[in-house]
Amino acid sequence: MAVSALIRSVMTGVLAGSALVLGVVAAADPARAESIRVLVGQDVALLTVRSEGDVAVITETGDTKVLHPPLQVSARKEGLEVNGRHLSGGYILIRPVMSQLSLKMSKEEGQRSGNGGFTGSAQGAELSVSGALRILHKGRLLSAVNQLDLEEYVKGVVPSEVNSAWHPEMLKVQAVAARTYALYNKMLSGGREYDVVATTQDQVYRGRSGVDRRVEEAVESTRGIVVTYQRAPIYAAFSSTAAGPTEDAVNVWANKDLPYLKGVECPFDLDSPYYQWKANVKVEQLEQSLRRQGFSIGTVATITPILYSRAGRVARLRILHSNGETVLRGEDLRKAVGYTVIPSTQFEVESMGAEVVFTGYGAGHAVGLCQWGAKELAELGYSYDSILQYYYPGTELHQVASTQVLAPPTLPAP
Repeated sequence: MAVSALIRSVMTGVLAGSALVLGVVAAADPARAESIRVLVGQDVALLTVRSEGDVAVITETGDTKVLHPPLQVSARKEGLEVNGRHLSGGYILIRPVMSQLSLKMSKEEGQRSGNGGFTGSAQGAELSVSGALRILHKGRLLSAVNQLDLEEYVKGVVPSEVNSAWHPEMLKVQAVAARTYALYNKMLSGGREYDVVATTQDQVYRGRSGVDRRVEEAVESTRGIVVTYQRAPIYAAFSSTAAGPTEDAVNVWANKDLPYLKGVECPFDLDSPYYQWKANVKVEQLEQSLRRQGFSIGTVATITPILYSRAGRVARLRILHSNGETVLRGEDLRKAVGYTVIPSTQFEVESMGAEVVFTGYGAGHAVGLCQWGAKELAELGYSYDSILQYYYPGTELHQVASTQVLAPPTLPAP
C-alpha cells in the first residue's frame, strides 16, 4: 500500500468523530486562568536578574522591597543575599513592575557545565521570561522557579520543541499537547516546589526565546484546550520521530499502562532527519557510562538484543562481560550512554571492536504524539484535533474550564 493511501486509511476513523469533539470545544466556557511553576535553574551559584523597570522583591516573611535591577542573588549558609544584602527566609519572589525578567545563571567554578543544569540554554546565556521568579535557598546554592500564566508557558514550549516555521496546524498540535502535559503534571506535583522542569525531563522551555507571531496565534487559537480521557487531562507524551509504530507507554514506563498511550501506525515521518541513524560508541566509554548508572560491568565482550517490543524496539539486551552477564532495558542503555548518542531503542548492534556500532531508526521514546508524523499530517490537511485524537486514541478535546480537572489515577511505582 502506498504511503498516501495508508495515511488516508489510518486517519479515516479519526476524522469521522472529530466534528463532534470540536463542537464540545467551541461551546465550552472560556478557560479559567491557570498558572504553572517551571524549574528553570538548579545548583546555581550566582543569579543575575535584569528588567527594564523596577522589580518588587518579596521575602518569605512577607517583607517587600522595590529595587532597580540588575540584581545579583547568591546563597550563603545563613540565607540569600541580594546585591550583597542579606534577606531573611528560605526564598524570595521577584516580580517585575512593568516588563519581563531576564535571567543569567552561573555555576561555581569546577562544576560541570550547564546553565544551572536546567534551562536548556548555554552556560551564561540570558533567559527572558514572563511572570515572576521564585529563588530558593538550597544550602550554598540556588534553585530558580519561573511562576507564570500557563498560556505564556505554552508559548515558550512550542518553539523550543518544534520549528515555528512548521505548518500552523502542527503548531496548534504542539500547543495543545504541551498545555495538557503541563496541567497533568501540575495536578500531580503535590508538595513539590515546581510543577515541571524546563528540559526534556519534561518539555523544553526557553522563556520568550523564539516566540513569534505564528507561535502566538497557535497558542491563542487553542487557548485553554486540553486532551482528555474520561474528562481528565491526559499524560500527553510526545517525541520527535517514531520511524514505525508508536510505542505502548508501559514498555517505556512500567507505571504508565494507559489506555490512550497504546501504539498506533505511524508511516508519516519519513522526512525526519532522525528517521535513520548510526552511532559509534567507544567500548571503554560505554563501560564507564554503565558503571555510573550503577551496573557492575567489567570488560564488555558482546551486546545482544534479546527481547523486542510489539513495535520492534529493544526491550531487553544482554551484555556479556568479564564480571559475568548483565541484562538491562534498552532505555537503560540510552540513559547511560546519552539520549542524543543513541536516539532511540529501535536499533541493532552492527559490529563490535574498539567501538560498538549501533544502527537504528527514530528519535525519542516514541510514546504518544510523533512530532514529525504530526507535521506531515498537518501538511496533508488534517486538523490539529484529528491529529491529536489519532496519536492519543480514545481521547477528546475540552476547554480546561469544562473539564472536572480530575487528578489522574495514582499509579503504582515501577
